[in-house]
Amino acid sequence: MKSSSGTSHRTLSWWQEAVLLLVVAVVLAVVIKALFVQAFYIPSESMEPGLVKNDRILVQKVSYWGGSPQRGDVVVFADPGGWLDPADSAEPSNVATRVMTKVGLYPSGGHLVKRVVGVAGDTIVCCDDQGRISVNGTALDEGDYIAPQRTCNGPMTGTCDWTAGPVPDGDVFVMGDNRNDSRDSTVHMKQFDPSAYVPGGEFVDTDLVVGRVFALIWPRDHAMLLHRPATFDHVPDAQ
Repeated sequence: MKSSSGTSHRTLSWWQEAVLLLVVAVVLAVVIKALFVQAFYIPSESMEPGLVKNDRILVQKVSYWGGSPQRGDVVVFADPGGWLDPADSAEPSNVATRVMTKVGLYPSGGHLVKRVVGVAGDTIVCCDDQGRISVNGTALDEGDYIAPQRTCNGPMTGTCDWTAGPVPDGDVFVMGDNRNDSRDSTVHMKQFDPSAYVPGGEFVDTDLVVGRVFALIWPRDHAMLLHRPATFDHVPDAQ
């Protein structure tokens, strides 16, 4: 059948429409994952109590387009090298899940989730007589988001007497909120294992940071938006 202009209009069959919609959905998912938002899951207990193992989270990338991570941000980053066990970095065995992960239709693994405690130039010291970490001489009152500690707010090193930094340009110093069980920057300091220490291995290159965690979306009864805590507001810039 021709239109009044003399041209014919071809109607797609149902399966052609389905394929077209699928292609459009995949393209949009890839673009969104690459530029704006990506889903991940929490791989361990290191961010408890706020983020629990296997929680599904959303990471936004826009904040770091023209900047870098800030103190207090919860970030997702690629393994700097030897931070993840092989089992944690393995891809899903299911082919369909692996494909959906690649295009952004399923939460990704193989990354770490930690809180930024120090940025370029910062010096982090553990700990004062109240067990608090200090950044550039300012003690952090972190009790609103970290798990209860056995001794002080940085015990994964096995001691409450350590210093890290100054943090090099282009790097960050990260810690988990569950300081009793978090293989973070402190585990890669010389104080933790002098024989295996690699100079600078405690810092994370900001190029490895995927983005900032801004939402916990699953389980539904635990869903919430994440904000940078006011704890770091009064930390002065490094001199």
